[in-house]
Amino acid sequence: MQQRQGRVNAGLLLLLYQISQVGLQNIPAVTLGVLVLNIFLFLNPVRPLSEVCISVHEGFYRKNWQRLLLSPVHHADDWHLYYNMISMLWKGIMLEKKLRSIWFAYIIAVFSVLIGVVYMVLEFMLVKILDDPSYEMNCAVGFSGVLFALKVLNNHYNPGRVSSVLGLQIASKYACWVELVAIHLISPGTSFAGHLSGILVGLMYTMGPLKKIMKVCADLGGFSSFTDPARPRDYYSGVHGTSYRNERRPYGFWFPHDSEEEIRRQRLRRFET
Repeated sequence: MQQRQGRVNAGLLLLLYQISQVGLQNIPAVTLGVLVLNIFLFLNPVRPLSEVCISVHEGFYRKNWQRLLLSPVHHADDWHLYYNMISMLWKGIMLEKKLRSIWFAYIIAVFSVLIGVVYMVLEFMLVKILDDPSYEMNCAVGFSGVLFALKVLNNHYNPGRVSSVLGLQIASKYACWVELVAIHLISPGTSFAGHLSGILVGLMYTMGPLKKIMKVCADLGGFSSFTDPARPRDYYSGVHGTSYRNERRPYGFWFPHDSEEEIRRQRLRRFET
């Protein structure tokens, strides 16, 4: 375990400020745990980035499988951490309360490992298709692959929203594909294959067999409480859309919760003369 030395990390300070604006009490447990873990490992990396990043060469040929666990929770710099964790913050708030914490934690764990596997498969395919062995050495770190997968889930459980991508209003079901291309064009150093891996894993969950396989594995492991709500009620609007209440929202979004008693009173008022 190493301690990060050097300059003041403005991205980290801004991240902590944004978290404080939302309020720890408003962040579900698993989402908060992911934030804390990534911040802790940014300040105290397990190993240098070159020894935790995932690639075909390191993960497959050298069989450093522990990199599948380490690479998603390490970040290149403070701004890499900031943008990933801010995205995790609002995606986690939206999804964890829908899917329940135990299932959401299961999803995060499975996605983190599986995205690394899919990433290596994609890079290996590029080696064979383009006859370019350099793709074996492409080494990736960061949580963004998981975030792309969660974006697919968020669009699945909250259909019909509109997202803003570079100022353009895009239907949310297409937004992840537009962002995939836009991010690569704006920041060529990002991992296109890593982000694409996240989208593919998200689609494997929403449209493929992954969710059923996860349920079977949970049942075989004796975790009968691992139940995924089919299509829970849509309590929230998207961060890019309009909240169904016109109230002040910290950091651009807010997810209000009425008490059962308040909901009951509102319903009764409808019948008052």
